Amino acid sequence: MEYTIQTSVTGDFDDVVDTTIAALEDEEFGVLCDIDIQATLKEKLGEEFRQYRILGACNPPLAYEGLTEEIELGALLPCNVIVYETDNGEVMVSAVDPQQLVGIADNAALDSIGTEVHDRFERVLDAVSQELETTSGAENR
Repeated sequence: MEYTIQTSVTGDFDDVVDTTIAALEDEEFGVLCDIDIQATLKEKLGEEFRQYRILGACNPPLAYEGLTEEIELGALLPCNVIVYETDNGEVMVSAVDPQQLVGIADNAALDSIGTEVHDRFERVLDAVSQELETTSGAENR
């Protein structure tokens, strides 16, 4: 089962993260947490790992609507967006597919919210691709 939507771009890793955060903000998502997996694994385990960031994104009005319908939905929030280096030198931006995520709750009242967040994440990925395509000439999506 596919549980993410994603795009692959060529560019500086930190620029991709910044572009992703800006695109999320344009779709009214705030980044509640930013977890640097590479730094965490180095610090906690002494292990080297590729650049990998987890951005915990939240759109407060949609989160409120979802929590009003399904109080346990909080266990699935925030929606994670990951940015990581691939083995071939590209940078992958991948978001949890909210339609799959809310499907776990088996509550039809959440379907429209899942669709709305999915559509917004698609626009985020498109914006990242277009922005970095313009600046780096990369082929995306």
